[in-house]
Amino acid sequence: ANARPDLVMCGRTLIGHTPAKGQQLDDHYFGSIPERVFAFMQDYEQEAYKLGIPLRTRHNEVAPAQFECAPIFEEVNIAVDHNTLLMDVMNKVAKRHKLKVLFHEKPFAGVNGSGKHNNWSLATDTGINLLGPGKTPRTNLLFLTFFVNAIKAVHDNADLLRAAIASASNDHRLGANEAPPAIMSVFIGTYLTSVLNEIEERVNGKFTEQDEVILKLDIHKHIPELMMDNTDRNRTSPFAFTGNKFEFRAVGSSANCASSMSTLNTIMAATLKQFKTEVDAKIEKGEKKEIAILQILRDYIASSRNILFEGDNYSEAWAQEAEKRGLSNFKTTPEALQVLVKPETIKLFTSLGIYSERELHARYEIVMEEYVKKVQIEARILGYLCTNHVLPAAIQYQNTLIDNVRGLKEVGLPESAYKAQMNLLTVVSNHIQNINDNVEAMIDARKKANKIEHASEQAIAYCDTVKTYFDKIRYHADKLELIVDDKLWPMPKYRELLFIR
Repeated sequence: ANARPDLVMCGRTLIGHTPAKGQQLDDHYFGSIPERVFAFMQDYEQEAYKLGIPLRTRHNEVAPAQFECAPIFEEVNIAVDHNTLLMDVMNKVAKRHKLKVLFHEKPFAGVNGSGKHNNWSLATDTGINLLGPGKTPRTNLLFLTFFVNAIKAVHDNADLLRAAIASASNDHRLGANEAPPAIMSVFIGTYLTSVLNEIEERVNGKFTEQDEVILKLDIHKHIPELMMDNTDRNRTSPFAFTGNKFEFRAVGSSANCASSMSTLNTIMAATLKQFKTEVDAKIEKGEKKEIAILQILRDYIASSRNILFEGDNYSEAWAQEAEKRGLSNFKTTPEALQVLVKPETIKLFTSLGIYSERELHARYEIVMEEYVKKVQIEARILGYLCTNHVLPAAIQYQNTLIDNVRGLKEVGLPESAYKAQMNLLTVVSNHIQNINDNVEAMIDARKKANKIEHASEQAIAYCDTVKTYFDKIRYHADKLELIVDDKLWPMPKYRELLFIR
C-alpha cells in the first residue's frame, strides 16, 4: 500500500484496472480467513477487550481482502466512542502484521466497497426494548407506537438523514449496487406490513372500545413472539427493521457514527413529542387513551406510506418509483448537505436544544469545506500520478515500440511485419494525449474553483466540474496499465494488492 501514493494520501486507488478475477466466484466470502489476517483480527480483538470494547463477529466479506467485525450492541454514546476507538486500534495493530486497514468506502473500483451497519433501538431506563414485539396485546401496542413513530420520523426527515451520511467518500458507495441507494426508504417485511395495513383499514371515525380490544388481539396474532426470522430479507434497504431494532445501513465505513445517530435520535424525539401532543389533544376531547393512540398511529401510517419499500433498492425501477412518490435522490454530498441550513432543520434542532442556528451554519460550512479539501487532494494526487508515474512509463514503452519498428524497417522487413506494433503505438499515443489533455483541463478547473470564496459554491464547483475529470483520466490510465510492459508499470496492481496474502 505504501507504494501507492493514492492509497497513502487518499485512502483509495484513483487509478487501477480491475483484475481478471474479482469477487465473481464468491470464493472469498465463503472461504476461510487467511492466516495472517486471522492473526491480525485476533490481535486487535484482544487489544479491544483491554479497552472495554466487546466484539462478537469475525468473518470474510464479499470483496477480496475485505473483512467484517461487529462491536456488541451498546448504549449509543458509548457505542459511537467505541466504534471510533476501534478504528484507531485496528490501524495500530495492522502495522504489527505488516497490513494496512483501508476505511475508505470505495478503496478499489470494480469490487464491493465498505460501510457501517448501525443497529438502532430505544430502551427504557429499566432495559425494556421499546422496539421489541411483546408477549401481550398491550405490550404490542407499545411496540407499534414506537415502531410507527420511527417510520414517521424517517419519512418526515429523510433528507436530513441523507445529509447525516453525506461525505465525499460515501458518494462512491451509495447507489453502486452494493450498498443502499441515496434514496431513503424503510423496509419492514411482510408480517409488519400486514399489521400496519390492518390498523389503517380498521381504525376509523366509528372506532369503539370493543373494536380496539378486538384489533389488539388480532394484531397480537400477527406478531410472532420472536420476529428475527420474519424480517431482514432485504439487504438492499438503507433503513430496515430487523426483528427488534432498525438497521441503518447507509453509514460510510470511514464515518464517525455520531452524526447519523444524533440525527436519528433528534428526529425520533421530535416525532414522539409531536405524537404525544396529538394524542393528548384527543384525550382532552374525551377519547380513551388507547383508542386515541391507535387513531394517531393510523394517521401516521397513512401519511408515511411513501417511505415504505419492500423491493430491490438497487433497481432503476425503484429510482423511478421513488421520484413518483416524491422521495429525494441526492446523489452527491453538496446536494445532500443543503438541507442542514433550511429553516425547518434549524427549527428542529434549536427547538430541542441540540444545535443553535449558528452551530448549524458552522457545521454546514465545515462539512462543505471538508468535501472540497478531500476532492482537491484527490485531484492533486491524480494529476501527480499521471504526470510522474503513468505517463513516464507509457512514454518509455512508446519509445520501445518506436525503436522496435525502426529496427524492423532498417532490416528491410515489410510493413506487415510491424503492423501490430504500429497499432499499439497509435493506441498508446492516443491514451497518453487524452490523459495529458484531461489532466490539464482538470488543473484549470481546479484553479477556477479555488477562486470561489463561498464554501457551498466551491463544493458544487468541485463536484460538478473538477470531479468530472476523474473517470475520464482513469479510463485512459487503466487502459495503459493493460498495454504497458508489466516491468515498466510503476505501481502495484489490483491483483497484487487484493490477492497476495
